[in-house]
Amino acid sequence: MAVSIDEIAVAADRPRPLRIMVLGLRGIAVQGGIESHARMLYPLLARLGCEIEVVQRGPYFPRGGRRRYWRGIKLTYLWSPTKPVLETAVHTLLGVLYAAVRRPDVLHLHAVGPGLLAPLARLFGLRVVLTHHGPDYEREKWGASAKVLLRAGERLGVRFAHRPIVVSPTLRDEVARRYGVGAELIPNGAPKVLPAVTRRSLERFGLASGRYVLCVGRLDPGKRQGDLIEAFRAAQLLGWKLVIVGGLSIGDRYCERIRACAALDPNVVLTDFQAGATLRELYSHAGLFVLPSAVEGHPIVLLEAATYGVPILASAIEANLALPLPRDRYFRVGDTRGLATLLRAAVSEPGAERERCDKLRSLVRTRYSWRRAAQLTRAVYGDAVGEALPRG
Repeated sequence: MAVSIDEIAVAADRPRPLRIMVLGLRGIAVQGGIESHARMLYPLLARLGCEIEVVQRGPYFPRGGRRRYWRGIKLTYLWSPTKPVLETAVHTLLGVLYAAVRRPDVLHLHAVGPGLLAPLARLFGLRVVLTHHGPDYEREKWGASAKVLLRAGERLGVRFAHRPIVVSPTLRDEVARRYGVGAELIPNGAPKVLPAVTRRSLERFGLASGRYVLCVGRLDPGKRQGDLIEAFRAAQLLGWKLVIVGGLSIGDRYCERIRACAALDPNVVLTDFQAGATLRELYSHAGLFVLPSAVEGHPIVLLEAATYGVPILASAIEANLALPLPRDRYFRVGDTRGLATLLRAAVSEPGAERERCDKLRSLVRTRYSWRRAAQLTRAVYGDAVGEALPRG
């Protein structure tokens, strides 16, 4: 079919899609808050006309099962060491070098650890956006030297990024106070879901609908799953089980500790990492959701629990307090006795809890939107590059 000169002229004048390279997460299909953020955000940005390439950490994906594309996103695998202290730093360095060759319009770094390499990315002439997901230097698993590096990553990341993003008002205020930098506030969104009516996963794990406490998150000392197990055992909830969803890494000290704690009580169920239909069923039929973390940025799992209409208890840290829960739904970090008391109270008044949940679900769905987050992020990209893209 012949193409007219006018059609060629229009095509040549059309701005090409923004090419975005994403660096800092382990991988799209790996459990974690940043990984969940990426799974929700980047397919929407692809629909908004961005060409997305996510750089993933090779050791998390067996060679025979590596996808090259997922929901319109290109997936690239770079090697990284498996030692936690080195993993992020080495992978980010390799990723920045790769970006220097590939020349994306924007290199989007996630978390303060990768922020250490923002000055190098700038040196290579890359346009840099950084999303600050939370104060990782406050996590219990890091030693003194690692915490110093993470603080340096926060400082260098927000100062050298062309546009920094934060996921909570608390982080925005902290960045402004410490570094005099105005960051763009783009909160995480809440999924649009309908509760599942199927119960295959419940049968698989020996659960009864509405009769288990659910905790979802990466197994990490800062997530405090051990506190929850202790409080659950102290609460002695007759006929209830505790379900902990999180990847059980072999050889990891904290995972082994949680295994040992769970082995003492047959009512504590460890499911390993779950996603998709299984996780949806576990959320849908839970009687209570608990997040006992010591450190969070803007916890997606709380938003997910709220949208499924599950009653929630959460630790009284600033990131969790930002969610509009009643104040009597919070407990002090590490206060297992107080948490046990709240567990008993929550399961004894299911009717009152459900009424609260309906109000919270409506509020969360109105206030937190992944579509809005994608639109705001696309605007940040455009501002970072000045939308001065080659035509055609």
